[in-house]
Amino acid sequence: MENTITEPVLHLASSRGYTEWSWLKSHHSFSFGQYFDPERIQFGALRVLNDDWVAAGAGFGAHPHANMEIITIPLSGDLHHHDSTGRDAIIRSTDVQIMSAGSGITHSEVNASQTDPVAFLQIWVLPEKDNIEPRYQQMTIRRNLRDEWIPLVAPDDQRALFINQQCWMTMRNASAGINTGYSPRKQNHGVYVFVISGTVFINGHLLGERDAAGWKSAQQLTIQASKDACILCIEVPV
Repeated sequence: MENTITEPVLHLASSRGYTEWSWLKSHHSFSFGQYFDPERIQFGALRVLNDDWVAAGAGFGAHPHANMEIITIPLSGDLHHHDSTGRDAIIRSTDVQIMSAGSGITHSEVNASQTDPVAFLQIWVLPEKDNIEPRYQQMTIRRNLRDEWIPLVAPDDQRALFINQQCWMTMRNASAGINTGYSPRKQNHGVYVFVISGTVFINGHLLGERDAAGWKSAQQLTIQASKDACILCIEVPV
């Protein structure tokens, strides 16, 4: 099938919203909290992508959510999660967690360390079905695996965490100079790529650390790391 090349939505790291408190540093790829940009509300079903740093012993106290799929990906350090379903767990830097807020849930997220900060991505995806029973799932991933797609969340893959949406999230540690590609699973899907580290060319666009780009109709993404990189692909209905 011939590839359809489209111009992406570009979200450079320096253009993100920013919140800073004494214990929190948070960059927002989309409108969140006091940061509002009418051009950056969401990318299809992808509503939030926050890049958070939380000081030792600090964190978010108990607060409610409903009808949102919430994915947490620690990048360094450990995060202590507690919620109203009775779940009490540590999310480590080798883990991924998903919480389907569904009909309503209250949870807290606190740095599990009293001495070291924790850094993590938190991603919100609009659900396919509203008001489901709240659910929680967590797994350890092969974080150091190179040049293979690592499944994180999916509606149809037992290797990944289940998500209540036609959404696939995959991570790749891309070695410098090696070409790879990504093909959306459905024609009405877009792909949002967030560069966690390193530098990559995607369909000819150069993206550095914490840059992101979203393609709403490309049938194929061609990816090459100009130096070792870690990328996160988020495929959602648009």
